[in-house]
Amino acid sequence: MTTITSSSIGSDPTTSSFDQPLTGSERSNNISARVDRIASGAHQAVDRVAAIANSAADHLSVKGEDLLAAKDRWAQACGSYVKENPLTALGIAAAIGFLISRWVR
Repeated sequence: MTTITSSSIGSDPTTSSFDQPLTGSERSNNISARVDRIASGAHQAVDRVAAIANSAADHLSVKGEDLLAAKDRWAQACGSYVKENPLTALGIAAAIGFLISRWVR
């Protein structure tokens, strides 16, 4: 049974838990295993970020489509109002133009 002591935690990776130097192939295997763990963790993090970005893009796409549909409905409603009430629409447009000209000065 191997006992872990405070001196063995964070010890030099070139020695084993029995304080015997590791051979070149053992060091290579140890480093390779660590690199594989780091790469796996990085890959998982990138996958999570990509999933979140994809979800956000889908959400924005739906909201953009909703805004375009709302714009079309509003334009149609305004066009119908102008056709039904041309003089009132002309008066409203003149009043808005007057207010904008005062505000810009």
